[in-house]
Amino acid sequence: MTRERILQATLVRISSAYYDDVTLDQIAADAGVTVQTVLRRFGSKEGIVRALSESMTPDVTAQRDEAPVGDVAGIIANLVEHYEAIGDLVMLLLRQEERVAPFAEVTASGKAYTVGWIDRVFAPWLAERPEEEQTLLRAQLFAVCDTYMWHLLRRERRLSPEHTEQALVELVKGLLA
Repeated sequence: MTRERILQATLVRISSAYYDDVTLDQIAADAGVTVQTVLRRFGSKEGIVRALSESMTPDVTAQRDEAPVGDVAGIIANLVEHYEAIGDLVMLLLRQEERVAPFAEVTASGKAYTVGWIDRVFAPWLAERPEEEQTLLRAQLFAVCDTYMWHLLRRERRLSPEHTEQALVELVKGLLA
């Protein structure tokens, strides 16, 4: 229970502030424990972030793994649902990945997962193309399905989730045509 409270307190803090602005004192106070308890359990702030990543990864990948193979609308609905849940956090991590080692680990893992996810969910279209075209299509699908694209549509252009989904479906269908 203490572990979960510390992880939840950390998630809340790193979801709304830069890593350097989050202190162990804040995390401990939010979790209702002492800093010594936090350090005993996780060793450091980086240790907490790594543990948080490990605890979140199964749920995140399980949700993404629900994307239906070969169904563009279903794939994009799954993707938008994912980004609506954690897209803002991912963008905050991406902005800090060059300075914060655990964030770099999280984002590298997410990017690697996405490459495999694209290969799986878009397999019917990839399989029908020569290898050289597959490489280009994979790169294009990665760009369209990336967090940055969701961020541009939802946060920069202020589209609704429904219109974001529509825009992504149309972009992907254009690539697959």
